[in-house]
Amino acid sequence: MKVLVTGGARSGKSGFAEKYAAVLGHEGLYVATAQAYDDEMRRRIDLHRQSRSERGFRWTTAEEPFALAELLERSSAPVVLVDCLTLWLSNWLLRLEQESDAEAQLEAKIDSLAAVFAAAKQSTVLVTNEVGAGLVPEYKLGRIFRDLSGRMNQRLAREADQVFLVASGIPLELKSMAFKL
Repeated sequence: MKVLVTGGARSGKSGFAEKYAAVLGHEGLYVATAQAYDDEMRRRIDLHRQSRSERGFRWTTAEEPFALAELLERSSAPVVLVDCLTLWLSNWLLRLEQESDAEAQLEAKIDSLAAVFAAAKQSTVLVTNEVGAGLVPEYKLGRIFRDLSGRMNQRLAREADQVFLVASGIPLELKSMAFKL
């Protein structure tokens, strides 16, 4: 089962994805992609770890901000949950922003991730943010991020068996296995 869960910030998508992954299997790998660039982000990461523990989510956790496709490819866990793809993408964008071919490199990384997702033998739940519903970002880097995020989400949604949009804590199924374009 390949599942993509999307939604806005604080929509409840991570909590839903964790519950869904737990239904798919009692053990697995939780892949966190966040990096702590400052004290506020360190507190957020700590709170996220604590909330997972309080909800009884006792899987193995791997913190991997960059080598996501490689980690998924070599994982033997029966279920993998990745939270979240837009943080993974922003990690790479910040690393490559001065490169003249940054967008091409990021498109290649997205393609690699999509290929690994499509070929995965284990159940995989990917969490991402829906970032295209707001205003056009004022800065070039923000526009590049928004555009890449949108293309990444579309690419992964095509490979997914199910796609959910979470709004106000309510998951809405957008795509099911019975309807694959």
